Amino acid sequence: MGFMADKLYWRDPYLHAFDADVVRTHGNALVLDKTAFYPTSGGQQNDTGKILLESQEFRVIDVKEENGEILHTLDKECVIRPGTMVHCSIDWDRRYRLMRNHTALHVIIGVIVSKYDRNGRSTGGQIYEDKARMDFDVEGFNREMAEKVIADANAVVLEDRKVIAKFLSREEAREISNLSRTMPGDDLLKSLETIRVIEIEGLDIQNDGGTHVRSTKEVGTIKLLKFENNGKHNKRIVIALDAL
Repeated sequence: MGFMADKLYWRDPYLHAFDADVVRTHGNALVLDKTAFYPTSGGQQNDTGKILLESQEFRVIDVKEENGEILHTLDKECVIRPGTMVHCSIDWDRRYRLMRNHTALHVIIGVIVSKYDRNGRSTGGQIYEDKARMDFDVEGFNREMAEKVIADANAVVLEDRKVIAKFLSREEAREISNLSRTMPGDDLLKSLETIRVIEIEGLDIQNDGGTHVRSTKEVGTIKLLKFENNGKHNKRIVIALDAL
């Protein structure tokens, strides 16, 4: 197990500038004692941004978590002594678009589970800056249902519901039915002592490690770009958001 950094993006997903100490370097990758850079995970793309050391500027082009250690890959090799403080900033416009798209997917699955299929499952998804996709195993899911779901999701967005991140013990998490909607999520519920969840007030709660907006209103209007029928247990939608 590598060095466990303080995940600032969990505490405040709106934080986009911070100072951190270098723990170690791996060629052109840095390990920091704390970070607001989100590593690619759970279908959400990583953050990008800058790291400044005095007069030197490095671009963060990739972020990933390996063996519990968050690696910030830079655009060029660096030689920085452990303990050196650096100033970091993420590309906020990119992060905010990812956050909005991620929350939009949670609104959609929340609508499906609450209104259409209590046992509905997500079988996969990807969150990009300009769009997002989600695959479903939902009884009777077709294009007509997808259009109704999107209309219902947009109604939820306009209700300006709070989006809350919190941590539950394994025992607390087990008391909430249907907390996980994916197979990887099922595995995490079994293995972790503390479970991070995202709650959309009055609609949905599920385990999740990504970054989200504070309110559904920040999502904006959801548009259905594509519906695909990939088999009885695998339907796909692709969505995009109107600019705020």
